[in-house]
This record gives sequence, C-alpha cells and structure tokens, in this order.
Amino acid sequence: MFNYRIDDSLILTLLETRDAEALYALIDRNRNYIGQWLKFPSMTLSVDDSKAFIERTRLRYAKDDGYWIGIWEGGELVGSIGYLYIDQDNRKTEIGYWLGQEYEGRGIITRAIQVLIQYAFSRLNMNKIEIGAASTNTRSRAIPERLGFQCEGEIRDYEFMNGQYLNRVIYGLLASEWDSRSGGTRD
Repeated sequence: MFNYRIDDSLILTLLETRDAEALYALIDRNRNYIGQWLKFPSMTLSVDDSKAFIERTRLRYAKDDGYWIGIWEGGELVGSIGYLYIDQDNRKTEIGYWLGQEYEGRGIITRAIQVLIQYAFSRLNMNKIEIGAASTNTRSRAIPERLGFQCEGEIRDYEFMNGQYLNRVIYGLLASEWDSRSGGTRD
C-alpha cells in the first residue's frame, strides 16, 4: 500500500473508505475554488460520491492503472495527488493534483510531486511524466515549471467548464532530465 512520510507532519497515503467524509468535506469547502479548473467538484455531491471515488481508485491501484493518494498534514486531509494513468507500453504517466485553497503557498504540492516523480522513475520504471494545467491556472502551472518540466504545448479548447472553454498547457519531464537534476540517482 502506498504510504510515504515526507516530513514530521506531511504524509502521502492511498485513500481508504474511512477517508470519504474528510475528502468530501475538503472538496465541499473548496468547491468553487477548485471548480474553476477541475470538473470533479461538480460531480462530488455527497460523502457517497467520495466513497465511490475512493473505491475506484483503490481498484485502479490494484490493477497498476493509476491512482490517487491523500495528502495529509498534521493528520488532516489537505489535498490529493495521483497518477492519472500508468502506460507501461510507453513508460509514461501523468500526475494530477489539487489542494484546498487554505493550504496553498506552503510548498505542499511541490514536495508531494517530487515524491511521485522519484517513485515513477525509480519504482515504476517510467521514462516520462506529464502534467497538464489550465492555461489560466498560473499557480498550478508554476509547479511543473519550478520542477524543471518542459512546456510541450497548449491544447486549445481542451475542456468545457463553467460555460467556457479552457485551454490546457502540457508539461513533460524525462527520466534523463530528472537524473541530471537529482545527481544521477533514482533511489
């Protein structure tokens, strides 16, 4: 089971059914904020919706087909991060993430992404990691840029949300680029 302690207060763990209420409460508190760029808040209308999501992600984890992980700070769920898919044939994955607005600006997502990058390259044997973000979501876009991802392009009218089309910027990082940044080690 995926469980990683980043520091004394920050932990990444695979979500469990018992986390459904905390997950729903976090989404509900941040529904409008997160919903500017992501669709899932509009589809998460009850604790049962969160429970069903957790069950689906646990099945995907068992199938090695991508999964979501809870980000916990001081025992409180503050966001989620995960591999949207794991493409073994092409040795690539995409990382998705979100954080409650009240927890932004403290480096939580950056540190969590670094863990998933290292894990994808060293344990999952991936060659490439992608991150996509709405072109207008400057806070989210700053994270892959800060971590050395290359901007690979912008997909116009990628997603229709809140009565408008959002463009999506795609970032990519190769294992060789990460190795050169991290001193050549994947351990």
